[in-house]
Amino acid sequence: MTVTSGAVHTFDQALDALRHGFPEDRAAATRLHRRLTRLLHPDTAPPGRRPEASAAFLALAEQWREYLDAGNPGPRTVTTRRHTYLLGDPQDTGDLAVLRRTSYRRADGTRHDALLKIPLQPYDNDLIEHEAAVLTRLDTEAEPRHRAYAPRLIETFRHRDTGGTERRVNALEPLDGFHSLAEVAAAYPGGLDPLDAVWMWRRLLVALGWAHRARLVHCAVFPEHVLIHPGLHGLVLVDWCYATATGTTAPVLIERHRDRYPPEIPGRRPVTEATDLHLAARCMEHLMGERTPKPLAAFIRGCTLPSEAGRPHDAWRLLAELDELLDRLYGPRTFRPFTMPAA
Repeated sequence: MTVTSGAVHTFDQALDALRHGFPEDRAAATRLHRRLTRLLHPDTAPPGRRPEASAAFLALAEQWREYLDAGNPGPRTVTTRRHTYLLGDPQDTGDLAVLRRTSYRRADGTRHDALLKIPLQPYDNDLIEHEAAVLTRLDTEAEPRHRAYAPRLIETFRHRDTGGTERRVNALEPLDGFHSLAEVAAAYPGGLDPLDAVWMWRRLLVALGWAHRARLVHCAVFPEHVLIHPGLHGLVLVDWCYATATGTTAPVLIERHRDRYPPEIPGRRPVTEATDLHLAARCMEHLMGERTPKPLAAFIRGCTLPSEAGRPHDAWRLLAELDELLDRLYGPRTFRPFTMPAA
C-alpha cells in the first residue's frame, strides 16, 4: 500500500501511515516525512495521547534513518578542499536537514569526528548557507568566552550527489552526551522538577544574551533546538538557520510551531531580543508543565506578553531578575545533579 502525504491529515492517519512506511519516490517520501513529523510531534498530540505520540515520534526518526540509509548503501566519502569525510549513519532528521555522523583526517594525521548537516531538499541550500554565515559571525563578532553556547563550524561546502543534485553542506563539531529539551520533556512526562529546569533556563538566557550582543536573534528557540549536557550542566543552542539580525523579519516560520511563536513572527513584523526571550520562556513552561510554581508562572507571563514592546528585551537583566526570584523561592544556589532516565 502506498501512502501519500495528501491522505494524512489526523493523528490516527499518521500512525497508520507510519506502519506502512515511506514510498520509493524520494520527493513523495520527504513530503510524507514532513507531514508525519508535524502530526506525530508530542507537542501537537491530541489530549491524553502524548506518551503514544512520543513513542511514535521516536519510531518515525528511526524509520526515516533506515529509509535514508537504504538510498545511500555502504560507506561513502565526501571530499572538499580541506578534508575527506567518511560518511556514517544518520544521527537525526529535522525540519529541513539530516545530520550524518562522519569522521575526517586533519593535516597532522589525526582523525576527528564531525556531523554533516545536509538539506533534505536543495531548495533549502540557502538556509544551510545562512547558518554557516551566522556561525561565522558568532566566531568573529560575539564574545569568545561564551562561544560554547553554539555549535562550531568546521567548514561549509557544496556537494553534488550521484544523481547530480547539488547541496550546501555544513560540517559541524559533534555534540556528544547532549540531549534536547524535547527529549527531556519526553523523559519527564509529568513535568520536570523546577529546580532542574531553572539551571537550564539560566544557561539559555546566557546563550541568548551572548547572541543578542552580536545583534542576532535566533528566532527558533524550541525544545528540539536547545541541547543540555546532564553531567556537565552544559547547554548549546543549535539550528541557527532561522536566525536573523535584530530589527529584521524572521526568514522562515516552522508551521508546526505556529502556536508557539510570539505575534511578530507570523505577523511578519521585525523581531527583537524580546522574540527569543518569549520563545525561551515557552520552552520552560512546556518543560515544567503543571509543576511550575506560581511565581515562575507569573515570570513566564511577563516574558510572553502579546506586545513585543511590553516584554523584556535584555537577557542579562532578565537573568538577574530570575536569580532574585530563585533566591526568594529556594535560597542560595547549590549544584544539583541531573540525570536522564535510562531508555
